[in-house]
Amino acid sequence: MAEETMNDFKDEIDRSFRNVKEGDILEGTVIDISETEITLDLRYYTQGVIRVEDYSDDPKFSVYRDVKIGENVSATVISTDDGNGNILLSKKAANQILAWDKINEIKESDAYVDVVVSEAVRSGCVAYLEGIRGFIPASKLDIKFVDDSELESYVGKKLKVKVITSEKENNKLVLSAKEYLKELDDKRRADIISNIEVGLVTEGVVGSLQNYGAFINLSNGMTGLVHISQICNQRIAHPSSVLKVGQKVKVKVTSIKDGKLSLSMKALEDIAATEITEEKIEYESDGEATTSLAALLKKAGF
Repeated sequence: MAEETMNDFKDEIDRSFRNVKEGDILEGTVIDISETEITLDLRYYTQGVIRVEDYSDDPKFSVYRDVKIGENVSATVISTDDGNGNILLSKKAANQILAWDKINEIKESDAYVDVVVSEAVRSGCVAYLEGIRGFIPASKLDIKFVDDSELESYVGKKLKVKVITSEKENNKLVLSAKEYLKELDDKRRADIISNIEVGLVTEGVVGSLQNYGAFINLSNGMTGLVHISQICNQRIAHPSSVLKVGQKVKVKVTSIKDGKLSLSMKALEDIAATEITEEKIEYESDGEATTSLAALLKKAGF
């Protein structure tokens, strides 16, 4: 029984007598948190201590918010004795070694990860991934254009991002939230388009005018194009001669291809013209059309 007990604790006993030197990366479990330091159980003859300033590069880091009792932490030995018999560690130093490996794994797997935007800087925002400072260009924050004046509104937001550039030697980490948001938008568009059929007549608002036509924002959140040849029956040089941005219009869906909607206003003019013609023919079929006074009096019963 004693032999089995010794075998059960063999790994822990070996760990407690292993030789630890500066530069080693040790893993421990958080057992205590204070305003100035985090204490780790290293399963060694002494404990490990990480000073708060050696834990993270994130300027928004909060020891009580971001560190949890019971979580496992890897840190680099910077001194085998902190003056109180503990091993002094640095998670920031370990991050520089381990984090890049993890980041490269994320990049290779093309996976999404959650980050929180910590600050707005020129032409983009900053977020930390695995303790490494990453840059998110303004063009990669959203699927829509993001102006520099809007960057502050992203601070504190949680984003799903992909790693698009990872260069440890240059300490360069670039992230993008655009891909995930585009996937969501594509799914939303596909769901909406699945409920739209060619021939549908609906209303929308002119969103923009181009040389080749007008983009119409529909009430379901989709945007479709009315080609210049489909705006009206008259030949026009530019859509602005007939339409203006913000104008409400009625359109007909004429085709759906690759998730894009082709619309027509002209088709509705043609329908209206046909209806008028049919009404005229129906009226004339009741008898000979005439405007003579005698005929009108006769129809009135005189």
